[in-house]
Amino acid sequence: MENPVIILGAQTVGTAALDAFLSNDVVVYCMLDDDKKLQGTELLDVPVMGNTDDGELLKLLGKKCEVFVATEDTASRRSLTQMLRTEYEAVPVNAIHERASVSNHATLGHGNYIGPNAVVAATATLGDGCLVGANAVVEARATVGDYAQLGSGALLGADTKVGEQAFIGAGAVVVAGVKIGDKARVGAGSVVVADVANGQTVFGNPAVKV
Repeated sequence: MENPVIILGAQTVGTAALDAFLSNDVVVYCMLDDDKKLQGTELLDVPVMGNTDDGELLKLLGKKCEVFVATEDTASRRSLTQMLRTEYEAVPVNAIHERASVSNHATLGHGNYIGPNAVVAATATLGDGCLVGANAVVEARATVGDYAQLGSGALLGADTKVGEQAFIGAGAVVVAGVKIGDKARVGAGSVVVADVANGQTVFGNPAVKV
């Protein structure tokens, strides 16, 4: 990546994204966060300079800077991404840690975070704005919808389908062929052996509705 990056969000997701960019020797120009306590501070020697909608800094997007959206809240990530596209014609780049393994034959959208030691196998597909935690595995032909989140160590078996804005907790296993609905939630450490409906929360081994 030739241009430096501006990261929107300087909290947990922002810290992880910053580490991913730095692991690849990508220059991070600055971070933006709406928490005034963070503004004027530094994170890993990178300044936190203002709000996530700072028009003066966002004018740099395009020819001079790339952007990554790293806010904690899914709705915020979606709205900021939409704002960047409509007002600045900017599409977020992917933040892929140097120690992640992403197949050249996987399909990735825009603005995804893939953590250290995570694996995205050949023929797997990620949408836009997904968060894939450290040591998570997305196996062959698995599909992850826009703005879904996989916790650290989560495992998606072959041919699984994870809906938009779904949450798969740390260490959870979704066995091959299972479908997880939009905005569904899978508790940490669960083993999912049957389809999960839209908006449903499941937990346990085997995972059941809670």
